[in-house]
Amino acid sequence: MNYPKTYLVLFIVFLLYSNFQSVNESKWRSLFNGKDFTGWDTYVGPAYDKVQGKFSGTPLGLNNDPNRIFSIVKEDGKTAIRISGEQFGGVSTREEFKNYHLRLEFKWGNLTWEPKKDKKRDSGILYHAVGAHGADGGFWMRSQEFQIQEGDCGDYWGVAGGAFDVRAVPRSEKEYVYDDAGPLLTFSEKSRFGRQCIKSKDAEKPTGQWNTIDIYCFGSTSVHIVNGVVVMALYNSRQETGDDELPLTKGKIQIQSEGAEVFYSNIQIQPIQKLPDNLISSSR
Repeated sequence: MNYPKTYLVLFIVFLLYSNFQSVNESKWRSLFNGKDFTGWDTYVGPAYDKVQGKFSGTPLGLNNDPNRIFSIVKEDGKTAIRISGEQFGGVSTREEFKNYHLRLEFKWGNLTWEPKKDKKRDSGILYHAVGAHGADGGFWMRSQEFQIQEGDCGDYWGVAGGAFDVRAVPRSEKEYVYDDAGPLLTFSEKSRFGRQCIKSKDAEKPTGQWNTIDIYCFGSTSVHIVNGVVVMALYNSRQETGDDELPLTKGKIQIQSEGAEVFYSNIQIQPIQKLPDNLISSSR
């Protein structure tokens, strides 16, 4: 009888397949080569006019950055993208992504610029970014935002038509905070709840220290994580186009320049086949 030999062969094939799956699913891909902006585009919007107190003039546009708003530096021994913040805009991947785990590190610099000089340092990670550059305020693409702002890291903003459903409760008349036991509310430019939902807890490290950010996106669901702490789960990702709503489940990744010096390093991504077990429940 050949059954034992057959079973042994099948068992070995199973182990090899399982190992392949495990290695494949855990393999990180770096999005930043540490040398230049290969695979990325920069976009710089209109300058801020201090006299008029508003943004005005013609955007510098795509891959035109004479003032080096975006540059590559060494910071604390890490190769990093430095974003000066002097003008508003973004640096975005040329590739689109779907069903992934994104991980990166960021650290605040010392400089701030008008119109946010001496205010909270501000930036943001825009994911599922689609459409034209400058769609939001002349600076950013339509997208879902993982807020990077002092004390507010992990908040959600719908950008230029991005919309999400989030379980939240009111903190004030105009502010809503993520609460996994709360009702499912829609956050977008058109929603009566506004386009911002505040994260459940503050997990950001003191200014000047490196923070680790994780974003899980699978299907129409996303999860925001700050330094290993789940701060928000978001559902039914979509985009508002006129009177219609369309799914928004893939797109580019854009990092904002928004009035503050900030450094980004170790930008990595890996595909996922599902959300990790208990990821959403761990936000409670």
